[in-house]
Amino acid sequence: MTMLKGVVSKGRIELEEPLNLPDGTVLMIPLPYGKLDDDEPMTQEEIDRRLALMDQMEPLQMTDEEIAEWEADRKAQREWDKSHFFERAKKLEKIWQ
Repeated sequence: MTMLKGVVSKGRIELEEPLNLPDGTVLMIPLPYGKLDDDEPMTQEEIDRRLALMDQMEPLQMTDEEIAEWEADRKAQREWDKSHFFERAKKLEKIWQ
């Protein structure tokens, strides 16, 4: 199967490279997250597929060193957020005026 790489922008798919197909060609594009309309209940097949994928996931296990590094990163990010709060608030204020 040929794979195309693109990005959704404003409801349209923009491909990285031109696609050499005639205008009017219909393409079927499977979505990675199931349905677009969340109002419809999932079918039993969709539920089974989702559960099978969940069963394949392995639990996250971190070493003490990894946990310490993660917590240090979180603390650094929190401090950065605090120190730049007013600067960012002023930018937002200008946008809303």
